[in-house]
Amino acid sequence: MTRIQANLVLLTVGALWGMGFVAQSTAMEAIGPFFFVGLRFSVAALSMLPFALRETSRAEQALSVANWRVFAFIGVLLFGGMAAQQTGLMTTTVTNSGFLTGLYVVMVPLLAVTLFRQSPHPAVWPAALLALAGIWFLSGGEIGALTVGDWLTVLCAVFWALQLIFIARHASRTGRPVTLAVVQFAVCGVLGLAVAFSFETVDWSAVRHAAPEILFTGIFSGGIAFTLQAVGQRYTTAPQAAIFLASEAVFAALFGIWLLGERLPASGFLGCALILAAILIVELAPTIRRKKPVTT
Repeated sequence: MTRIQANLVLLTVGALWGMGFVAQSTAMEAIGPFFFVGLRFSVAALSMLPFALRETSRAEQALSVANWRVFAFIGVLLFGGMAAQQTGLMTTTVTNSGFLTGLYVVMVPLLAVTLFRQSPHPAVWPAALLALAGIWFLSGGEIGALTVGDWLTVLCAVFWALQLIFIARHASRTGRPVTLAVVQFAVCGVLGLAVAFSFETVDWSAVRHAAPEILFTGIFSGGIAFTLQAVGQRYTTAPQAAIFLASEAVFAALFGIWLLGERLPASGFLGCALILAAILIVELAPTIRRKKPVTT
């Protein structure tokens, strides 16, 4: 897979995440946030398991114990991000949540440099700021006083950033992105159900009301999208992937217009343009080469 193809895959992930945002929000009208996370990623693990088994049967060598531990750790990061986001949505606005979640775009290159001394392509820094500005305008260009839910969403952005970094480091090394995805789904699902049964009132009859949201977010914006993320990140860096995944905000706005009849203000269109500019910078900058001096 080429870098351009990988970036197109990540754009597809952004579209699936953007489409699933409404379902993710409305599901909590019927069930608790941890129960939803547990069920969603249990469905994701089961839906992708056949593909992981196929990948395993074709693998040239088995995964080491260290590989399995890293895959499980990525699952813990996924659970932390999902749990913080779902819980945060209970006490914050969709506007604040959309912007604060997008902070991972800037956190990824910062954490990559801090933790692993990995300096991104110079174009990533202005592109990350452009993407963040775009998310700001898409969210309405304002944010209210920070609540507990807002701080939980900031924590969610930290988990997302770490998940992106660790997937980028290990999906390409092992050559087993689908297996990685299924392991992280399984870990996230088990942790979600464990917390739900410990602290939430679990009503199985309510699952029927949230079934469409659980199935859609589990199979499409969960299983398929996160698996494609792991596949795409084998061929690009974490900071570049973060820019392309920021397209989630654009797709969420577009699907809101198409499916829900929402109207996008002028600031929203400006936000879309800024995120598109960030994507183009990240895509085109690495292809620019200095012209060789002409010899005579």
